[in-house]
Amino acid sequence: MAIPQPARMLRIHMSESDRYGSTPLFEAIVAKCRELRIAGATVFQGLEGYGESAEMHRAHLVHHDRPLVVIVIDTAENLDRLLAQVEPMMDAGVIAIADVEMTRVTEPAV
Repeated sequence: MAIPQPARMLRIHMSESDRYGSTPLFEAIVAKCRELRIAGATVFQGLEGYGESAEMHRAHLVHHDRPLVVIVIDTAENLDRLLAQVEPMMDAGVIAIADVEMTRVTEPAV
């Protein structure tokens, strides 16, 4: 049985149209996670939402501007390294940080 261990969760909120250079921001963040050997990252797409500007983000016929959330869970130390790299990549958005318990589930040895 796996034992829970202390960890931290980042939720990085952005819009589908956000970019880092010519790359979609969510792709650049996931690539940075892999580069830094972060345990894992998942991108979720929302149906509709708004942020500080109160501008609605949703699917349009011509362009895509849905809200996105990148969720990353790892140790506090690893996420501190990631945050130092990700914050300068963002023009706008919100980063939520929470302490969590993490349990790694793996296939049993045969």
